[in-house]
This record gives sequence, structure tokens and C-alpha cells, in this order.
Amino acid sequence: MVRLALNLHVNNVTSGEPLVVGTTTDDADVIVVGAGPAGSAAAFHCASAGLDVLLLEKAEFPRDKVCGDGLTPRAVAELVRMGLPLREQDGWIRNQGLRVLGGGHRLELPWPELSSYPSFGLAKARMSLDHTLASHARSAGAKLLERTSVTGPVRDERTGRVVGVTARPVDGSGHKAGDEVVYRAPVVIAADGVSTRLATAAGRTKRDDRPMGVAVRTYFRTPRHDDPWMESHLELWDGEPQRSNLMPGYGWIFSLGDGTANVGLGSVSSTAAATKVDYKSLFAAWMRNAPAEWEFTPENQVGPVRGAALPMGFNRGPLYGNGLMLAGDSAGMISPFNGEGIAYGLQAGRVAADAIAQGLARGTAAGRERAFATYQGRMKDDLGGYYTLGRVFVRLIEHPEVMRVCTRYGLPRPLLMKFVLKLLSDCYEPRGGDMVDRVIAGLARIAPAA
Repeated sequence: MVRLALNLHVNNVTSGEPLVVGTTTDDADVIVVGAGPAGSAAAFHCASAGLDVLLLEKAEFPRDKVCGDGLTPRAVAELVRMGLPLREQDGWIRNQGLRVLGGGHRLELPWPELSSYPSFGLAKARMSLDHTLASHARSAGAKLLERTSVTGPVRDERTGRVVGVTARPVDGSGHKAGDEVVYRAPVVIAADGVSTRLATAAGRTKRDDRPMGVAVRTYFRTPRHDDPWMESHLELWDGEPQRSNLMPGYGWIFSLGDGTANVGLGSVSSTAAATKVDYKSLFAAWMRNAPAEWEFTPENQVGPVRGAALPMGFNRGPLYGNGLMLAGDSAGMISPFNGEGIAYGLQAGRVAADAIAQGLARGTAAGRERAFATYQGRMKDDLGGYYTLGRVFVRLIEHPEVMRVCTRYGLPRPLLMKFVLKLLSDCYEPRGGDMVDRVIAGLARIAPAA
């Protein structure tokens, strides 16, 4: 393990003096708070690089998270990098593209054939996915502590730098089950989701000028549980389609291959202003008129309708500063285009781990900080322009009349839909590719970074 002292030499980041071991040692090279996709990916990649990793999770696996459970090819590419077996017998179901319904049209759009990403997506319930990822991190050498609730950051008294966390054991209901303890490390990753209490306690406030989504979902037993397409409903009707009232938002049906499908709806706002829409009532109205072949009846529903906020477009930052990195939902890394966060959480974990491994190999505190800071630069360079385009997209589709025109007249045009699929799914060649790839990549490069 790379042992770094929590002393003057470590915390004076402008010093060119060598890092030395003092009388106080750390509990790990890196502490990761939250074992969702971002946290487990960070823990896996750090452990694979030979670092001593402490992964803290407040719940006990398996545990549930509100999510659509669908993974685009971009997310699949990250899972492949982690060496995960993606076989059907391991609980994964492949999908070949997106089925889009809207404006009286029904289109099936295969995932594009690209060199950068595989041409298939996946689905796996978060109850199983997060457990799989955390176990994979542990198998790589990360130490996973479940039922451990992080209560706040530990700061160096002189510099204010984050040098660890305080935590306490909790029972299955989240109630205190022991005394508070302190864990120390040279760097801490906050991957604790939407609530991101650690980042908030460290003074990282969210930006209200970034998009915010809301989603609700449940599960249904269905004979179409092995449907090979991820289905997206761009219009939600409170009665018979095309002959009733159009409701706000969009819907999805993602088959899980285990006898069930994840069914949900969501909407997005260009700002973080609170919404007064009753999404559960909208969901109930949509389900009363859902396609009969799916058999989404009350007796086939599995579990309650649950909701969650979707922070988007880098709505909290900086992504690194003063010993603390933010990854996944804690940094608002959900795409404004499609509401996906898993792909970006996995990517953030990988990039953060690389920056940490490079930083801990440096011989001076200043060198370490320069390496840690590359995390924000790499994430913003890759996603900043794309997220900015997403903010423009959200401002447009907020207006129902705009969305209605785009759906009715845009869906029948193959070239336009190829462009939309690649743009919305973030599956395009960043360099080279066909004309559509080059247009999207060019737009992302010239857009101001988010």
C-alpha cells in the first residue's frame, strides 16, 4: 500500500518537498463512499492498480435503487473494460436497439456498428447489477464495508483538506448500530448518489441552472420479458393513444429476461426548480392504457412505484478539489439527453482511479495534486460539450408543442432518426466515423464545456 502521512508535507500542496511517512498512517490509499456503479468501478480500477481501497456502503447487498435498468453500448464498453462476464446465465439480457413509439409511428432502431462501442445494449435490475459490481471490486482486492453510513468529511486542521471520513455502523433499517469511527486516506471519492451528503458537507453546492429530471418506475411480470428491444414511448396518453389527452414526460419498457420488465416514466426540466407534477398518478393513467400484449395489470405488478431525482449535466462541482473527488450522481453526471447515468458513473470511476494511481506515485505533494486534478479535466473534455448540447435539447423539448412536432414529422425520416439515436444514446465515433458521427462530434467540440 502507498502509505502517505497526514502531516505538513502531505497537506501543503504547493510544497516541492518529498512526501514522507509520519507518525500517523492512513487506513487506505483511497476511500470510496458509495458502492453504486461509480463507486464500485472506482474501487475496482484502484484495486486493480495495486492500491489499498476502502469501499463504504450504507446498505447491505443486495439492495435496490430506482433506475431504468437499461444499459446503452457506452455502458457495456465500460463493463467489458472491467472484465465482467456478460453472459445470459449471469443474469444479463442483451438488446439490439431502441424501439421508438410516438406521433403515430413505431420504429426499431438498431444500435450502430462502431469501433468505439459494441453494437448491443444490456439490461439487468439494479438489485443485481450493483451487487455484481461491488463483488467484482472486492474480488479485485477492495475492502467492502456494508452497513456503514458516512456521516461527514474529516479535514486537516491547518489546511482544510479532506483527509478521510467519519462513519458509523447501521442496522438493516439504517439506524445507528455502533459508535462513530474515523477512516483516513490521501484522497476520498464521493460516489454516494443523488443525496451526496458527503459532497454537501464538504461545501460542494449544486447548480440550479443545470437540468434536473424526475423518474418513477416499477416492475411487471410479462410474457414479453425477453423482448430484444428497449422500448421508448415519446408520448404518454391518459386514454386511447392519439384520441385522448397528452401527458407530460416520456415512458420506457425495458425487458429484463427474468420474467419481468422495468416500466417507468420520467420528465426533465432545464433548471433544478421543484416540480409539482404527480408522476405516480401519471404512471397509473399510462398503465391503464398500456399495450395489452405486455399484460401490465395490477396483479402482475411486482413492488411499488418508486421515484428518484436525476441530477444532470455536471450540476455539482468541482469534480476534484482539496482531497475530494465527486463521481456519478453526486456530481450530476446523468445525461440530459436520455437520463442515463450508469455509463458515466462507470467512466468516472475508471478515470478517477487512473488519476489517483498517477497522483499517489508522485514524489511531491504538488505533483500529486496536479495528477489528481486531471480527473476533472478529462471528464469535462470528454463530456462537457455533449452535456451543453443536452441542456439546449432540454430547453427545446420542455415545450410540448415542440416535442409534438418533432415526434410527428421527425420520426419517419431515417437519416434524421439515425442522427437522433446516436446523439441521444451518446453512441457515436468521437473521431472519424460517418457523416453523422462527424457532425455530432463537431457540435460537441464547439459547444462550451458544461
